[in-house]
Amino acid sequence: MARSTLGWSLLSSGVVTLLLLVLPGDSLWWGLALLIAGVVLLWRRGRERRY
Repeated sequence: MARSTLGWSLLSSGVVTLLLLVLPGDSLWWGLALLIAGVVLLWRRGRERRY
C-alpha cells in the first residue's frame, strides 16, 4: 500500500510540475487551484467511504 501511494504521489507531482510549465499565467495561482482541487477530492472520497 505505501509503495503504491508513494508511486502515485511522485507520478502526480511530476504531472503537476509539467502542467505548471505549460499552463499560461502565474504558476502560483495554478498551484493553489490544483491544491484546492486535491483537497476537495480527498475530502469527498473520505466522506463517501464513511457511509
